[in-house]
Amino acid sequence: MKAPEQSILYRYDTQLLIEGEDLDEDEIRDYITDNFVGDSLVAAGDDELIKIHFHTNEPWKVLEYCRTLGEIYDIVVEDMDRQSRGLKG
Repeated sequence: MKAPEQSILYRYDTQLLIEGEDLDEDEIRDYITDNFVGDSLVAAGDDELIKIHFHTNEPWKVLEYCRTLGEIYDIVVEDMDRQSRGLKG
C-alpha cells in the first residue's frame, strides 16, 4: 500500500515537559531553532520545568536532545497530516 502524499510541511506536533536543574528556555529555544527543522516552536517555563511544543518531521531528534537536559515526560507526538485527513493522529 502506497503512503498518501503528505499535505503538511512539518507533520508531527511534538510536545513534552523537561524537568531538570538550571534549565534555560532561551538556550533550549535557540538550540532547537539552530539544529532542527520545523516551526511553531514554544519553549516556556523556568529553571526546573520547561514545556516544549514544536512541529517537525523528526520528533525523535527533539526527544533525544531534550533527554540530555533532564527527565522528559508527558510526551505527545501527534501526526497532524493524519488528523487533517480525518484520521486519528
